[in-house]
Amino acid sequence: MAMHPVRTFIVEDSPVIRDNLIATLEEMADVKVVGAVADEAEAVRWFSQAPAPCDLVIIDIFLRQGSGLGVLRAAADAGLSAYRVVLTNYATPDMRRRCQELGADRVFDKSHELDELIAYCGQLADGTATVAGALA
Repeated sequence: MAMHPVRTFIVEDSPVIRDNLIATLEEMADVKVVGAVADEAEAVRWFSQAPAPCDLVIIDIFLRQGSGLGVLRAAADAGLSAYRVVLTNYATPDMRRRCQELGADRVFDKSHELDELIAYCGQLADGTATVAGALA
């Protein structure tokens, strides 16, 4: 079943990257950003308060405070049903494996895999996306 548009929550500490990511995703994929925060504590608070439902959470690993790994743990602990994607400059094989173990459906490298993230968002919107285990 299609999920138009993909309601997306972003955890990214760089305002420039966050703003550019929001603009790019909303322009190039069927995405509506419903919230964005800069650190782990804000993400955990957002998960517990759920001011807006979301279909996708995009998480950076290195945050102003806390880490994306902690955000992944908190999403799992909260029983968040949204797809979880990590977007990081540190997409090593070990980091990809750790993210998957913590519930990430996909891991994308910020520097080289933005087109793949956009394509994945399109697949979520049209219902053809793959789930965990198929890391980019």
